[in-house]
Amino acid sequence: MDFGVTYLLIHCLEGDKDLKFLLDGGNLVKIRSGSWQKSRFFRLQEDCETLSYDSQKILKKIKTCKSYSINEIESVRKGRESEGLNKHTDPCDEDRCFSIIFNDRKKNLDLMAASPEEADQWVNSLEKVIGNMRNLDHQQKSEHWIISCMRKADKNGDNMMSLKEVKHFLRQINVEVSDAYAEDIFKKCDESNSGTLEGPEIKLFYSLLTKREEIDVIYGKYAKTDKQMSAADLLEFLQKEQRQVVTIEEALRLISKYEENKQMTKDGFLMYLHREEGFILNPAHKPLYQDMNQPLNHYYISSSHNTYLMEDQLKGPSSTEAYIKALLKSCRCVELDCWDGVNGEPVIYHGYTLTSKVLFKDVIQAIKNYAFKTSDYPVILSLENHCTLEQQKLMAHYLISILGDALLTKPLGKTVPTSLPSPEELKGKILVKGKRLNKLDAAFNHNVITEDETVSEEDEAADVTKENGQKPKSKSKIKLAKELSDIVIYCKSVHFNSFEHSRDNQSCYEMASFKESKAFHLAEASGTAFMHHNMDKLSRIYPAGSRTDSSNYNPVPMWNVGCQIVALNFQTPCKEMYLNQGRFLPNGFCGYILKPEFQRDPSSQFHPNKLTKGPWLKKKNFHIMVRDISQQLPKLNKNKEKSIVDPLVKVEIHGVPADNGKKETHHINNNGFNPMWNQHFKFEISVPDLAILQFVVEDYDAASQNDFIGQYCLPLTSVQNGYRHVPLLTKRGDPISSARLFVHLMLLDAQ
Repeated sequence: MDFGVTYLLIHCLEGDKDLKFLLDGGNLVKIRSGSWQKSRFFRLQEDCETLSYDSQKILKKIKTCKSYSINEIESVRKGRESEGLNKHTDPCDEDRCFSIIFNDRKKNLDLMAASPEEADQWVNSLEKVIGNMRNLDHQQKSEHWIISCMRKADKNGDNMMSLKEVKHFLRQINVEVSDAYAEDIFKKCDESNSGTLEGPEIKLFYSLLTKREEIDVIYGKYAKTDKQMSAADLLEFLQKEQRQVVTIEEALRLISKYEENKQMTKDGFLMYLHREEGFILNPAHKPLYQDMNQPLNHYYISSSHNTYLMEDQLKGPSSTEAYIKALLKSCRCVELDCWDGVNGEPVIYHGYTLTSKVLFKDVIQAIKNYAFKTSDYPVILSLENHCTLEQQKLMAHYLISILGDALLTKPLGKTVPTSLPSPEELKGKILVKGKRLNKLDAAFNHNVITEDETVSEEDEAADVTKENGQKPKSKSKIKLAKELSDIVIYCKSVHFNSFEHSRDNQSCYEMASFKESKAFHLAEASGTAFMHHNMDKLSRIYPAGSRTDSSNYNPVPMWNVGCQIVALNFQTPCKEMYLNQGRFLPNGFCGYILKPEFQRDPSSQFHPNKLTKGPWLKKKNFHIMVRDISQQLPKLNKNKEKSIVDPLVKVEIHGVPADNGKKETHHINNNGFNPMWNQHFKFEISVPDLAILQFVVEDYDAASQNDFIGQYCLPLTSVQNGYRHVPLLTKRGDPISSARLFVHLMLLDAQ
């Protein structure tokens, strides 16, 4: 095993011309501003996982090298699509520009090549290497990761490992062992007694290190045919352990997927457990599987608050990048906080604060470019309008001219709607939510308003005014431009008085926005009425203005009463956002999840806080055995070689109050490589249709708060029974490629 050469190069792209192009490297202009545009030499390092560039020589000093891991790159965007390139380069250089976007809060790399052809070569080559890295299966990623650690431990680069280097390597992979243990495993592998490990000895070392005894036990129990699994053996395993209703033909198909012969080996079995069939998420729920022809208000809709912000709500930057990131995460409702800007150009920012401003037209262009990259289903633009008439008219002009046919400018049918259209009917459409001067009936009876008129301010705008110390006015009014009013079709903003008033006086396309405190009060006091309100109309919930740090409220109680647009600060990684990500994980990650039938049935008397008998009550016992980590957790403190994690696992249920619960394993000292718990937990579930399961892995700290390592959330209804691997995600929602949690799950009817 030559760990001087990357796994990616050996197995995937050997001899590839695009890889060679990156390894050879070339000059690109790095752009930071109009005046700071400097040539840098970029190349892919020999490990094929690090992109580096040399900074400029200063006098006689040696150039310094800066580098980025390929795993840190979210995407490569061709053209002047970043704010920096759009602002600091000429439109005629469009074809020479591209940006490298990173997963975390690192700034984009904005670059310009010498020619359009060279820019294409860089973009295509980087995308190929990134794609190949992402397409490695778990076993390949683990081997790749371990080889990378071996390479770092091999200080002298001789492709051999001394005992000292083995000890260094073990710390690299996040495990602390005694000197005696390290010496013992070294002696077992040093078959040549040379004092170093090389070639086959390193392979043996790797094999001993990655051996998973718990898989051997499970496999051995069912491998009854010449110590391998026949189709009948596999069928028994699938039926007894995985609780699946399958046939012998399906068992044979599974074997043929992972084996060349008609029996499943241990390696094939391990591959099965690490692939889609062995994941906790039901593979049938991963693609689009729900009915998308129900009215829009029958779905939970992934929604963002203050979408323009990258950080906090007092002085953080506003950016088109924030919209792009939200849309690429399948957010289907974004917020635009619009104010008068200089030179007659409307801008978006958080009013009465020091947050930076971004041009309205630039945001609309970004939305046009990215609205349907991840999902084809409709996007709602929630306008908070503070602009004067002239700038409102310009806003309407930009919406119509930039969005074109994607903008919904008239109702779909020929009669006044009595219910909202479905996501399927609105595919590829962008809807505007905002104030309207008249009822939608006017679009059908030619009762046309010819002049701009006064309307009440948005409820959220009024709240922000109060919370920022401005003198509140009773029923603050603004002049609304007819042009902006006319393109508000199915999402007309209205003030909420009471559920009775809404039922008797408001149409299906009229919707209210609720501050979190008011929404939580209504959910607690009038949960059933709130749910019935949401059967006919859309409701939008937004965080309190006092959350200046862009923190979030718990979205689960709002989903429990059927609220659709539960708007969260997408820019803030936190438990609430993890729950949101889990809620919208199934159904093709399209941003729409069909609500349970009891939240859509007019005869339903469901109340999440006062459970009574009904179709929602499906009592279950949920058994979870947290077994171990499949391979290795990331080191949290990469700067301290001897810093080893002490992992523990938290298992949580979030749903109706009666179902909420949390369990926790003990922590394991100094082992982030292959910690094993084998702890059993039981949860009693009353309303599984609303329950969300969450796993959180933390680094235990006796003196302070535990450090977050990774998490995973999904609806309980999308969980597969049996032995399952659970992917782990970072704070930002990116996969931790080297680690998965191994669990055993049983969701059983309560006796």
